[in-house]
Amino acid sequence: MSDDVSVVFAALSDPTRRSLFEQLLEQPQGRTATELADNASVSRQAIVKHLQLLANAGLAVAVRDGREVRYRASTDVVQHASAWLSVRASAWDRRLAALEKGVRDAQNSRTPTSRRR
Repeated sequence: MSDDVSVVFAALSDPTRRSLFEQLLEQPQGRTATELADNASVSRQAIVKHLQLLANAGLAVAVRDGREVRYRASTDVVQHASAWLSVRASAWDRRLAALEKGVRDAQNSRTPTSRRR
């Protein structure tokens, strides 16, 4: 797995960070840590640390807006991770189709058993 994909999955492995990322996706103009903390079960300081991790993973961009910092979602790395998953899913689809065919072929090649009277 390429390093950037690993970083994306690691960043999104935490439910709080996934929730923050989803909230950022819903607000294209961005949100501040204070705004995000209003609906969170963790402190503003914890939100800031989660946002910094999202930014380090390329999932968020921090932009200074006066005295505050607004965080916006960035989806470039998500698209790369999605493409990586898509390739792996296609490979597994082919493997599972071959397994299914093998099982059907094995079932069809069995000799019929005699019926009990």
